Amino acid sequence: MNKNISLDALVFGIHPIIELLKAKKRKLLALYTTKPTPKEWKTIESYLPPYPIAIQYVSRDVLHRMAGTNDHQGVIGYAQPFPYYTKPFDTQKFPFIVFLDAIQDPRNLGAIIRSMYCTGASGLLLAKKNSAPLGAVALKAAAGLAEHLPIRIVASAQEALQELKAAKYTIYLALLQGQDARACTFTQPMCMIIGNEATGISKEFHKSGIAITLPQIRTDIAYNASVAAGILLFLIGSQHKKI
Repeated sequence: MNKNISLDALVFGIHPIIELLKAKKRKLLALYTTKPTPKEWKTIESYLPPYPIAIQYVSRDVLHRMAGTNDHQGVIGYAQPFPYYTKPFDTQKFPFIVFLDAIQDPRNLGAIIRSMYCTGASGLLLAKKNSAPLGAVALKAAAGLAEHLPIRIVASAQEALQELKAAKYTIYLALLQGQDARACTFTQPMCMIIGNEATGISKEFHKSGIAITLPQIRTDIAYNASVAAGILLFLIGSQHKKI
């Protein structure tokens, strides 16, 4: 990938391209695909906007090099940079948000975004420090659904905590020792915090929220971060009749 192109401008995969076109939040500038085209190409064509998009036909090897992976499904796009939400989330417009604390695997990041969209979460807060970027891998894992979700990036976990406190969100922490998530009454406006895959949630949050736990058969193991997030988001979305 050209080093002068922002990381979130590269988009690959059928669903990420389609959802970008559906959302209409940023322009798609160029498309690269093969001849013959992928079988889903007709669906992409049906969503192409009236403004001109440069379409180039290249070999799969070229697509592999452009994407840095062979997981591109035969289509790669370049778009305007991702339109991040620039103001602190307010509780009226965003009653059910998630803060991901140093999630470093882009596939986990994307999978959580996908679950957020499916369960009716209203916004995502990310800290730039120690977090996976919202690049093409994460966008692919999210099946393109990041295009429909307000996402805000702050500098650090400390800044995120300050914003959450200032807005008066009820904070819930996914920890190994807390009340059973199945019995928890989740009070909105709320923020669900999911921690780093290895070290969990930053200690500065521990005295600022309600610890909840997903039961499991042993105490020396834990769910994958994206799986835990998906289960918790389902519980919250069900309780608040989002789904």
